[in-house]
Amino acid sequence: MFDAIIIFSVLSLILGLVLGYAAIKFKIDGNPLVDQIDALLPQTQCGQCDFAGCRPYAEAIAKGEAQINQCPPGGQEGVDALAELLDVETLLLNEEFGENTTEHVVYVDEQVCIGCTLCIQACPVDAFVGASKVMTTVIEDECTGCDLCIPVCPVDCIHIKDLETTLGNYVPDLKEISRG
Repeated sequence: MFDAIIIFSVLSLILGLVLGYAAIKFKIDGNPLVDQIDALLPQTQCGQCDFAGCRPYAEAIAKGEAQINQCPPGGQEGVDALAELLDVETLLLNEEFGENTTEHVVYVDEQVCIGCTLCIQACPVDAFVGASKVMTTVIEDECTGCDLCIPVCPVDCIHIKDLETTLGNYVPDLKEISRG
């Protein structure tokens, strides 16, 4: 009887060490589903979906706390891609959250800009370059068209510029995501 207790104690200790090692060695950081959902979102960080950015929205979708149709910049294509990824029925884009505005960027009227930097602070993707009391400008390739900078400008020097060639909404193929 005493031998059985020793054998089971040693066996439990060995199995515990193996499981502890396996937990460290094969640990997965974060939820891979959240990463896949986030990869499908347009990364405008505009907040139109009622979340602080694309990553929090992706986390809410993965938890079942948000619908897949709350992202206007992603458009209907984005909703369809999310439905395919999650293997759920596709929904129509919810117009309650706004409309797709990604076919434009903003620019700063340099003659009017006072260098207040409020636009720099409001921009979720750091598309503005400038400093306090210095003229500010927009890096058009970085601008996502979220328009969060327009209402904070005290002198109304930020204007919308329609893109001549549509950027479109890049929605990666699910095969691309699964390889990444």
